[in-house]
Amino acid sequence: MTKNNPNAKAVKKPTMLKRTVNDDALSLGEKAYQAIRKAIRQRRFRSGDRLRETELAEMLGLSRTPIREALARLQVEGLAADNGQRGFSIIEFDHSIVTELFVIREILEGAAATLAARNAQDAELAWLRSLHDEYASLVDSGQVSELTEKNRQFHEALALCAHNRFLLKMLEPIRDALGLLGESNLMDDQRVRENLTDHQDIVSALENRDPVAAHEVTQKHIRAAYASRIKRMFSASKDADL
Repeated sequence: MTKNNPNAKAVKKPTMLKRTVNDDALSLGEKAYQAIRKAIRQRRFRSGDRLRETELAEMLGLSRTPIREALARLQVEGLAADNGQRGFSIIEFDHSIVTELFVIREILEGAAATLAARNAQDAELAWLRSLHDEYASLVDSGQVSELTEKNRQFHEALALCAHNRFLLKMLEPIRDALGLLGESNLMDDQRVRENLTDHQDIVSALENRDPVAAHEVTQKHIRAAYASRIKRMFSASKDADL
């Protein structure tokens, strides 16, 4: 004992980290945030939809505190708006916002393709090719939800092939916003087939390890998707006016 031996050093007891209410709130807030984002990507919400805390809390089996934290994060990312007494809602996607979305998407996905041509492993490119082939097998099926999901997987795989964590982080809210645009462009059979050709060009450029071509064909693809989206929005506006 140190009392009898003045030269002995006192042994400190290890400090135990206590879980606090804030720790729990943060982990549950992250759970709520990820669950709501998943629902957005699955197109379970639409532009302008109310995000009622009580309904979300019941759906996810959580209290309203982590739900409120998750909604605040979505607001920071530009996907939700706080309307005061009415609470949160998904932002309204007008033509201006859609244009801004596709402008930044073109820049980021073009960069992803450039980096993927340089950094992707052969096995990763084979994976991307297989996703393209799976999409091709669905072209004549008329299964829009399956085509949309396979298209989403292709673009997420392309981003992963870039091997840049910061780029991936910037693309996350873009992916979420795309899930809020209403009906998929792939409701249009012509766009389904154009998508197939575009993806083939992207994969070929990557397999050839040509970053310039990969960048160009990917940006061309995003511009075509933007044109299709704007056309769909104008058509919807005209129908609403009739």
